[in-house]
This record gives sequence, C-alpha cells and structure tokens, in this order.
Amino acid sequence: MKNITSSLVTLAKGVCMGAADVIPGVSGGTIALLMGIYDKLIASINAVDATALKLLFKGKFKELWKHINGPFLFSLIAGILLSILLIANAMQFLLNNYPIHTWAFFFGLIVASSIFLLKEIKDWKLKDYISLCVGIVLGVVICTLSPTTTPDSLWFIFLSGAIAICAMILPGISGSFILLILGKYEYIMGTIAAITNGEFGYNLLVLALFALGAICGIITFSRVIHWLLNRYNKETMIVLSGFIIGSLVKVWPWSNPEIVAAQDSLHIPGAILFALIGLFLVIVIELLSKRKRG
Repeated sequence: MKNITSSLVTLAKGVCMGAADVIPGVSGGTIALLMGIYDKLIASINAVDATALKLLFKGKFKELWKHINGPFLFSLIAGILLSILLIANAMQFLLNNYPIHTWAFFFGLIVASSIFLLKEIKDWKLKDYISLCVGIVLGVVICTLSPTTTPDSLWFIFLSGAIAICAMILPGISGSFILLILGKYEYIMGTIAAITNGEFGYNLLVLALFALGAICGIITFSRVIHWLLNRYNKETMIVLSGFIIGSLVKVWPWSNPEIVAAQDSLHIPGAILFALIGLFLVIVIELLSKRKRG
C-alpha cells in the first residue's frame, strides 16, 4: 500500500512537471525543485550509465530496475506524458484562436524567468556583463536569422527532442521555449493533439522519434550541460540568461503583421493583461521554490 501511495504521489508530481514543460517560460526543473524531487530526478537520470547498460545486456532486469530507481522514474514519466497529452489540445486551440494573447502570456513568462535567473547570479564583474551581452546578441541573431519555419524532417524532430529535453531538467530553463526557438513548438503540440484525437499513423512516428531524441539527449547532452554547470556554473548561467533575453524577439506577440492586421484595437489591453498574468505566474512559482529551498 505504501509503494502504491508513493507511486501515485510521484505520478501527481509528474503531472505538474508535464504541465510546466508544455508552457514556454515555465521550467519543469523548477517544478521538480519545488516538489522536492529534483536531486532524486538527477540521480536517477545519471544512473542510466555503463553499469545500467551491462545489467540490460546481461538480462538482469530486476537489478537494472533497482539501479535506475525504476518505480520513481516510471511514475514520474507517466505523469509527465499524461499531463502533456491532456494539455496539448488546449494549447493548440489557444494558438489557433487567440495567437496574440497566447504569445503575450508566453512573453510575460519568459521575461519573468530571465529576471529570476539573473537574480541568482552574484558578484557581477565586467567579464560577466560582457558574457551577458554575448548571450543576448547570440539569442537575437539566432532568432532573427533562423527561418520562421524549420524542417519537418524526421532527423530534425529527433534533434529537437534531444536539445529540448536538456533544458527541461534545468531549473529556470524551459524546454518548450527551446522548441519555440527551433520552430517546432506548434508542430509538436499539433502532433500530440492529433494523436489524442485519434489521428495516429505518421503522427505516432513523429512523436516516437521526438521521444527517442529526448531519451538520447537526456543520457548524453544533459551530462555535458551538468559538467558545464559544475565547472563553469556562473558563466554558463549568465550566457543562458542572455540568450533567453535575446530570444524574446521570437515570442514578441505582434511580430506577425498578418495576425496583427486581423485584430481590432481592443486586443491590446487583453494582451497586456495576459503578459502580466504570465509574469505573475512565474513570480509565484519562483517564490514558492525559494521557500522550499530555504
């Protein structure tokens, strides 16, 4: 009974993480920190190592399950997937019917996230300000020079999953935001929404490759990121913060002239309100997270 209760609690925490991962600007890693499972999550991910592979190839599945803390990982991942499947339809509806208000909400989320990231950095020096400027310029350049549409090829879907998952496990960095930069947020949300509506076939293949990319990314790229954070924590976070600030040009609500032309002037107060709601949401999450850490 105790194990079932523990699994259900972990499942519920996974649902919360999944909801955060769907929304650009809200970090699933921050939610994991808030829920008190971040260290356990990182330890479980890092347990997928050479020892785990040896146990797998030797057919010692029981020992493998114990080595990677299988009950915890399975319940958490199940919760994340359940949440994403439930929310994808809603996000697709909002992006199609209320694009400016939705992007304004995302804009507020990301502005607040970048502010909190910068507040975590102490003892600023000249080189830190230079690193921040480099990150901002890099974000602006990548977002303005990159095409508005990226390939829908399966190899790029795989790559998007690998890159986005690394951001999802870092507190303060949003994996969905990375998908926005890659031009694949609406595509992946649309794919998930199609599957939930019973449209399988090619959509399942796309989602499977995205998931496979995420698995490969979390095993490989995440180790590189954590190495950087362990060796050059301050410098890495400053450049990442600058990149996020510069990338705001990608989610500016009024960047699409055609969509703006279809709106009346009354949409502006609503968009501002939604941006403020996004800002407030991140503030609440971060304050709760700090209280948990304190």
